[in-house]
Amino acid sequence: MNPAPPANPASPTHPATPAYKLVVLDMAGTTVADGGLVERAFERAAAVLGVEPGTPGHAEKLQYVRDTMGESKISVFRHLFGTEELARRANSAFEQAYAELVEGGLVAPLPGARAAVEQLRGEGRTVVLTTGFARVTQDAILDALGWQDLADLTLCPADAGGRGRPYPDMVLAAFLRTGAAADVREVAVAGDTAYDVLSGRRAGAGLVAGVLTGAHDRAALAEHGATHVLGSVAELPAILDPLAAPE
Repeated sequence: MNPAPPANPASPTHPATPAYKLVVLDMAGTTVADGGLVERAFERAAAVLGVEPGTPGHAEKLQYVRDTMGESKISVFRHLFGTEELARRANSAFEQAYAELVEGGLVAPLPGARAAVEQLRGEGRTVVLTTGFARVTQDAILDALGWQDLADLTLCPADAGGRGRPYPDMVLAAFLRTGAAADVREVAVAGDTAYDVLSGRRAGAGLVAGVLTGAHDRAALAEHGATHVLGSVAELPAILDPLAAPE
């Protein structure tokens, strides 16, 4: 059982229980099942740069990709390949490969994800979908799922100044652009990776939920500060209701 967030003492500057008016959700692994396409697209990108499967260098780089799931992909490639030119070549190859896999029908909504977003919006909350992919890839996923109008806003790292997770920038961009919440403690964040959780904590979100449908396990999510660990995003609306302040 997940512990409830610590109670806040009531005061003019520290409300007793914030209403979660803005919900920021990750895509791949949280609301979208991509069946390991990140790794498959990485292998294609690595091959473009001469990193062949079965080599020690390939195994090491693939493990880093797994460990940093949720991070901006261009940032991952900068770390792996060292120079901006090589990172951009790898990122371009990755985005092309991922888009081709998406167009091949290899992405699907996670069970209950669409219904959860629709319920959250029906309750008057603002929902933002975020990703570590480039905008072109994010749009390809949204188009493939018919999700272009599902959320109030969609954000990629470039929409928040270029820094993806684990920085708090996309959560804060959602807060600033939507104007849905008056206080960052009125923001709820959910994602499947340690970096999703860390970005929510760094942004000051009042609730940061890890979900077990993607890259990282319960221990990793809890270690990075998840206030709740859920089986899936479908469980999120139920935990927000009892935590919302009465009107």
